[in-house]
Amino acid sequence: MFNWLDNLVRYLVINIFNLDMNSSLGSSIHFFIYDVIKIIILLSIMIFLISYIRSFFPPEKTKKILEKFKGISANIMASLLGIVTPFCSCSSVPLFIGFVEAGIPLGVTFSFLITSPIVNEAAFVILLAAFGWKVALIYVITGVVIGVIGGFIIGLFKLEKEVEEYVYNIQSADVEIIKQSHRDRINFALTNMKDIIKRVYIYLLIGIAIGALIHGWAPQDFLFKYANKDNPFALFVAVIAGVPLYSNALGTIPIAQALIDKGVAIGTALSFMMATTALSLPEMIILRKVIKPKLIATFVIVTTIGILIVGLFFNYISPWLML
Repeated sequence: MFNWLDNLVRYLVINIFNLDMNSSLGSSIHFFIYDVIKIIILLSIMIFLISYIRSFFPPEKTKKILEKFKGISANIMASLLGIVTPFCSCSSVPLFIGFVEAGIPLGVTFSFLITSPIVNEAAFVILLAAFGWKVALIYVITGVVIGVIGGFIIGLFKLEKEVEEYVYNIQSADVEIIKQSHRDRINFALTNMKDIIKRVYIYLLIGIAIGALIHGWAPQDFLFKYANKDNPFALFVAVIAGVPLYSNALGTIPIAQALIDKGVAIGTALSFMMATTALSLPEMIILRKVIKPKLIATFVIVTTIGILIVGLFFNYISPWLML
């Protein structure tokens, strides 16, 4: 699909920059330019298309949809809705608060909060381009499963008292859902596309730059020794390393791709990616404004266990994924 781009960037590196493609610098520059252009193209197309679809599901309608479901089916619906909502954990928090205000069960809101930053339509497209349909599809499915099961378990603990009291006291007025014309939806999709690209491009550039450095200079033997699929501690290291960082799935995919290219187990790289997006410290700080430490700790533990299981699963099936 992007052979033309690969050939163009190779021409630039070799003939314009006068670099050897087999050198660390030439390989890194090719990786950076190629991935930036490819991801921006795919991202723009997908955000526009999904934003158009999303125009039919404003937050008010999303709340009304969730209110109709009970039990595990509500967790499933919340996780599925999380796929087509904000691209990072911190921007998911306001919707999470809105769900609590609307009286949606706590476990259901956490299904949304867990899935939303891990899985989105743009991440699926980039994973598809980077790793193929098998990895992309299984990543989406496992991300939803983590959200469904994690939220369901949190709901069983009955921790509603661990939400700050003022959140329940906020009055959620019924907002009239305004009908939009086709032109309104097109304008919404274009505006949303520009806004999201503007908000995430810095994370993309940073993530791709780090990925390019790893791709060109990281010592393969060292990475393979400490992060190969036979080392069970690699998953724990990946998750712990991802927590202090703050990015969205789009910014971490290039890093995961570079790590895998250097011999890191695919489950380990994807666990790092999930931890960075779902368990970031900035998200915990924002969540502390609305929920108490006990509930935050429960959320972190349940989500971490889910990510570790998914990482082990990916590592186990990695031979099949690479066929």
